[in-house]
Amino acid sequence: MIKLRLKRFGKKREASFRLVACNSTSRRDGRPLQELGFYNPRTKETRLDAEALRVRLSQGAQPTDAVRFLLEKGGLLEKKVRPAETIGKLKQTAAREAAVKQAAKDAAEAKAAEAAAASESTES
Repeated sequence: MIKLRLKRFGKKREASFRLVACNSTSRRDGRPLQELGFYNPRTKETRLDAEALRVRLSQGAQPTDAVRFLLEKGGLLEKKVRPAETIGKLKQTAAREAAVKQAAKDAAEAKAAEAAAASESTES
């Protein structure tokens, strides 16, 4: 299977990446079938060979997550919400709602305790 992935190059701690098409079993920095673009994470510079990428995608090449993000940003792929993102967002909203309920409950208990303390002080 053909994969679209990032191939690292550049100096130590100053990495840049080439977007390449390669066999899924080959090494990260192995010889690619074709170079399709460039990405520099420090300057956010991105250059994509749109026509070659469209050809590879039509042939069934599978992009990695990082490459998929770059292609969505470049407008070559439609932004697609993956199931893991949906589930994560649902869990986050459920946790937020639970936190709000707990905070309201704590506030009500504190108010009731304050009212009880005030009524005891007025009775004495």
